[in-house]
Amino acid sequence: MDGWVIDRMDARKVTTVAYLDNIFGPTSERLNKAMNLATERQGMLMKNLANVNVPNYKREDMDFHLQLQDAMGGQGDEIDRAFMRGKARNDNNNSSLRLDGNNVDVEREVMSIAETEHRFNALTEMTSRYFSGLKSVIREGR
Repeated sequence: MDGWVIDRMDARKVTTVAYLDNIFGPTSERLNKAMNLATERQGMLMKNLANVNVPNYKREDMDFHLQLQDAMGGQGDEIDRAFMRGKARNDNNNSSLRLDGNNVDVEREVMSIAETEHRFNALTEMTSRYFSGLKSVIREGR
């Protein structure tokens, strides 16, 4: 009998989680994926900047728009696969800026970091407004 009660409580938890997923829908998941992509790109760019004096270092970056498009175009597990597929693109072109083979351009990295920071801030604002709207609906507009 005790095992049945535990199973029944687990079923309630699963039902509650499924219900919350339906309330928040795919919007919160997509905002989360976009923020994760922006965070990951920021890390890559910071790594490039940290390795500016390392001989033969090749910069890494991701095309945020393509990654986001892949993530938004799929449903469910497809989004996760798109997120994991081709995260990093190695800008391993043969044109190096310096004789030591390093192709990191400090100005380009700083500009990309600023762009990614603005993108993350916009996503944060969108997320805040999304949840404020849900909060308003729950309070019936009060």
